[in-house]
Amino acid sequence: MKSLLAIVGPTAVGKSQLALTLAQEFNAEIISADSRQVYRYMDIGTAKPTLEEQSSIPYHLIDLVDPDEDFSLALYQDLACTAISDIHDRHKLPLLVGGSGLYVWAVLEGWSIPKVPPSPQLRQEL
Repeated sequence: MKSLLAIVGPTAVGKSQLALTLAQEFNAEIISADSRQVYRYMDIGTAKPTLEEQSSIPYHLIDLVDPDEDFSLALYQDLACTAISDIHDRHKLPLLVGGSGLYVWAVLEGWSIPKVPPSPQLRQEL
């Protein structure tokens, strides 16, 4: 079985700094498991890594979509699993880091998530 290290916890407990330190020490790449970091332009309050941090260690699943674009747990899981596989192919350690428990558990437990298209009409009815 290939390794995957997950660093999870509430906001502002030091996950990002620990991940950066471990990534530098163990030749790892960081996969964001934060439901807000996937969005471009949402830099305030999301604790996204700085450009300097991103230039020193590869980060994945940050700034993927605009705030008005659809993004789902199923899509996140697919992208995260692809990133993990790609990192393993480079013989590096993937670090899954964040506080969005749903994202973390979907990846760690391999949930079977149906890919249901958005339904604005149903959302309006609810």
